[in-house]
Amino acid sequence: MSEIEIRDDRAAGRLEAVGDGEVVGRIEYFVLESPARALVPVHTIVEPSHEGKGIAGSLARELYAVAEREGVPVAPLCPYVVKWAERHPAVAGQADPRLLAAAKDWLRAHPGKF
Repeated sequence: MSEIEIRDDRAAGRLEAVGDGEVVGRIEYFVLESPARALVPVHTIVEPSHEGKGIAGSLARELYAVAEREGVPVAPLCPYVVKWAERHPAVAGQADPRLLAAAKDWLRAHPGKF
């Protein structure tokens, strides 16, 4: 496989890892607007044939880089991103409990979105 490119498809709510012209992994997320703007990752998915290659970690790192460039926090609900953030506190920092609660409320108000 060639090098992995990560692209942000904001309209679709996906951060995608692309290799050899195909999407091999993604983080599905939404943008929380209230009580403050935040990126909220909900699911991390890597195609089975590409597992174990560091794709999920690269996606998580890029999600935090996007958030930093945009000046917004990340409120992770995705179990993988939560664990990744725990292992990389210098990059991820601590999630705001108020934003996490608002993100969970948003998900409950939008059943079937993810």
